[in-house]
Order: sequence, then structure tokens, then C-alpha cells
Amino acid sequence: MKAYLDDRQAHHDPKHFMANGQLLQNPEQPQRVTVLKAGAEAAGCRFEAPADHGMGPIAALHSPEYLTFLRSIHTRWRRIPDASDEVIPNIHPDRRTASYPRSAVGQAGFHQADTACPISAGTWEAAYWSAQTALSAADAVMGGERAAYALSRPPGHHAFGDLAGGFCFLNNAGIAAQWLLRHGRRPAILDVDVHHGNGTQGIFYHRADVLTISLHADPIRFYPFFWGHAHERGEGAGLGCNLNLPLPRGTGDDAYLRTLDSALERIGDFGADVIVVALGLDAHEADPLKGLAITTQGFARIGAAIAATGLPLLLMQEGGYLSDALGGNLTAVLEGIGG
Repeated sequence: MKAYLDDRQAHHDPKHFMANGQLLQNPEQPQRVTVLKAGAEAAGCRFEAPADHGMGPIAALHSPEYLTFLRSIHTRWRRIPDASDEVIPNIHPDRRTASYPRSAVGQAGFHQADTACPISAGTWEAAYWSAQTALSAADAVMGGERAAYALSRPPGHHAFGDLAGGFCFLNNAGIAAQWLLRHGRRPAILDVDVHHGNGTQGIFYHRADVLTISLHADPIRFYPFFWGHAHERGEGAGLGCNLNLPLPRGTGDDAYLRTLDSALERIGDFGADVIVVALGLDAHEADPLKGLAITTQGFARIGAAIAATGLPLLLMQEGGYLSDALGGNLTAVLEGIGG
């Protein structure tokens, strides 16, 4: 299987992460790339550097105002006397239609949903090349590859069109799906991360040209809390083109696979000709975020089930945090897809 990675993605090295009122070490660390790359190579992946597709495909999904913010905010933030090394918001508007301030502090609050997406000097470069990695993997699938893997980091599925959150800045799966659509494909996005892909849902919620499906731990008591509930089906032209399949905390392999069957059936009914898999590995039983209880063998079964659709697969790395099982879980998924 072809795989893509750019070393500049390691330039994003976040230090902070606030959870339950405590300042913790950020789990979205550059070391993830080392572990995941080894796991992919163990499954036979051959890595290539991505091509640079420029800003166009990114700006097709994200607002220019937001992209200006991502590109420039760290420099502006550091001009504030006694500012922290990382951009972390401390105030948020109550609605997206609120006035847009000139202040770096105010713009951080407008464009960063939470404290899990700190922006440092290397964040924009890493996010840019994470998106280019996704686009190059999409090119490989359009060029005839049965499957391609994008080791995109930072991840993307919590990023809305103008809002970062949950370790995510640019929505890589969405950017790739829009690129596929532009080239005449009919994509479905299947998100198997333990957290709901709220940014992906938000971007496509009013659209009928991309099907979005997410299997995740029930957000009633789990991040991202406000999105990912079963009644969210899309709006306007997109009504019926968004499917959320929330699962009880601690769900294991068999129940998960039964739910995945429903997702794959919906993809067939949509008439998709390519699946963009938002491949979170944090549903594993040993993942530090503790949402679901999928085993390593369960990941192999998930890969095999998705591959059984016979559709081309674009695999987009999302979550999956450092644990002894992380690399082996990726190997299992990729081997399951490869049969």
C-alpha cells in the first residue's frame, strides 16, 4: 500500500492540554509519527513525500479569514507582553455570528474551540503539510491504487471550516473528500475515531454531495459533548446525509462490528465510489483516553469489513495516542484491509 508522510509535520510539538481543570502534557505528540510509521511499514506500506498542491484545496474548505489566523496568529500572539509560548484561548463568543475582533486574544477565542489545540511556531507549517499528505494520498487513489494511507499529523476531524479544536486545525478528511469530489468522485467519509468527527459533520451538514458517518463513544458524557448525537441527520439539502452511530462507553469488538455493518450499508445506499476513512485508533482498550474497548484483532476485523465493500479506500490518520499497542493497532487495520 502506498503511504504518505512529510517530516515537517513534526514541527508541531504542543506542550499543554487542559482537562478537568488541570494542565497536563498534550497527548498529540510528534512521537506518534514515529510509532505509526513503524506500524504502517510492518504492514508493508511504502512511504513517499507528498506533493505540494498549494492553498487552493485547503481554501476550498476553510475560510480565508481562518487561514490568515492560523498562518499569522503565533507571531502576533508573541507580541503581547508576557504572552505564553503557545496560543491558548481564554474567552469565547457565545455564537459564530458574533463580531470579529482585531485583538489576537479575541481572535484566538473565535477560532479555537477549546484548550486542546494550542498553536506554536511550527503549527501552521505542520498542519499545511498534514493536509498536503492527505491530498497526495487522494491522488494515489484516483490514480488507481486500491488503498492509500495518509499519516497526517496534526489530525483533522475536529476542525470546522473556521474553528480549530481537539488537537485539529485543518480538516484533512474533508479537504481530501472535496478534492475527490472536484475530480468527479462520489466520496463518503467514514469516521472510526473514538470521538465524534464534529468538524467534518459541521462542514458538510447542509450538503448532499458527501456522506458523513461517525462511529464513536456516546458524547452524552464524552468529548465533544455537543455534537455526535443520533438525531443529528443533516439539514436542508444535507438532510439524511449525516449518520451518527454513538456507542456506549466500553463497547467491544462484536457490538462495534455490528454497528459498522450499518454504516457500510448506508455507504452502499449513498452510491459512494470511494471511502475516506478517518482512521482513529483511540477506540482501543488500552488507549489513554478510555472511550471504547476495541482489541488489536478487532482493528483487523474493522479493516477487513471496510475492505469487503470493494471500494477504493483513502485512509486518513486521526487519533490514537501513545501506548504500547498503538503501532500494532495500525498494522492490524492495514493488514485487515490488505486481506
